Amino acid sequence: MTTTDLPAGRARTRTASPKRPKRQREGAAWVFLSPWVLGAAVLTLLPMAVSLYLSFTDYDLFNAPHWVGLRNYTQMFTEDPRYWRSVGTTLTYVVIAVPLQLGLALVVALALKNMKRGKGFYRSAFYAPSLLGASMSVALVWRAIFNDGGTVDHLLGTGGWVNRPGWALLAVALLTVWQFGAPMVIFLAGLQQIPGELYEAAQVDGASRWRQFLSITVPMLSPVIFFNLVLQTIQAFQVFTPAFAVSAGKGGPADSTLFYTLYLYDRGFVASHMGYASAMAWVLLLVIGAVTAVLFRTSRSWVFYASEGDR
Repeated sequence: MTTTDLPAGRARTRTASPKRPKRQREGAAWVFLSPWVLGAAVLTLLPMAVSLYLSFTDYDLFNAPHWVGLRNYTQMFTEDPRYWRSVGTTLTYVVIAVPLQLGLALVVALALKNMKRGKGFYRSAFYAPSLLGASMSVALVWRAIFNDGGTVDHLLGTGGWVNRPGWALLAVALLTVWQFGAPMVIFLAGLQQIPGELYEAAQVDGASRWRQFLSITVPMLSPVIFFNLVLQTIQAFQVFTPAFAVSAGKGGPADSTLFYTLYLYDRGFVASHMGYASAMAWVLLLVIGAVTAVLFRTSRSWVFYASEGDR
């Protein structure tokens, strides 16, 4: 029986399909990746290349681009005071909105962490504004709330914030702070990964809740804080819809809500200076890249990874 089984086994071995060559496996992978590669090339890389070319031209959307070299960039930095006002407005907004949003998200996440009942409901309720806040309809409602005769005017008697240069930017920032649901969910997931034994040992040693927060929660949560900080900072530099809705697309009053992207839109699609707008877009890309690089560089001194065992 052994002599009859052995040839059969050998026969089965010989008839088994050989392992496909590496080139065939790579070809199959590229077939499945081709939709993404095609989309990235046509919808991202090609428009970026065209935008880079247009940034060195005078282009009004109707006539052929005319090469002007660095004129758009020199005009932007030396001859356009509204450009620098848009830069200042955007930086002020980033400095105000991002810390307030992340701080509120962390406070709510800490409150939800130990909640026994209704955690799912409150998590969904707090997350909902993140889904709705970027829509034009919510931004228009926000403008009505902070307009003359709106809810804030009736409650505080301060007049409409969106019509006061000193308060309009704060109204837009509060709309961003209201959308704290997304970073809150990420904070909550990070808090749930912190071992409870650390808090128990701290309680035995007599550490207060504030000391536990500073010595345990913040270091252990620092990678999540860093992730949210980078993500929200990038989004804050690109804010557009709230500013457009609150200021009716004008950046007023007195350019107090003239965000960088709103001025870029005005130059490109209102004034038909698409070459100038393309130059502004590339400067924004470089600034966001530089800020992100700085955040990554400084993170080495305050972001703690448990696997490393040190800061």
